[in-house]
Amino acid sequence: MKGFIANIEKLTKENADFRHVLYTGHYLQLVLMTIQPGSEIGEEVHDDRDQFFRVEKGAGEVRIDGVRTKVKAEDAIIVPAGARHNVVNTGSEPLRLYTIYGPPEHQDGTVRITKADAEKTHEHFDGRTTE
Repeated sequence: MKGFIANIEKLTKENADFRHVLYTGHYLQLVLMTIQPGSEIGEEVHDDRDQFFRVEKGAGEVRIDGVRTKVKAEDAIIVPAGARHNVVNTGSEPLRLYTIYGPPEHQDGTVRITKADAEKTHEHFDGRTTE
């Protein structure tokens, strides 16, 4: 297959993994995420890439350079390169979202079931794409 075509809303709502890389191109990467209640992605800065988030289910808070904004299903967030950011689940159910990195951040095919798994190793993009 060339490219990626799927029902992203369905895939996101069904995803249980903290991080699941679905597709990696040369300039963009599509990743599903599920953040458990009371948990967060963890504060980070990507100096050389922009990041887009789309919340499909749940409620939370996004923090970008110290500004806190509540988010819920159907909200979109763009974090520009160089901005310190975090996404926190402030709700009582898993926060399900997808994110697009431009350029890619993780190695293609990465799946981390829990945040603890993701924190053990951070495999940066190695130039290998899905196809």
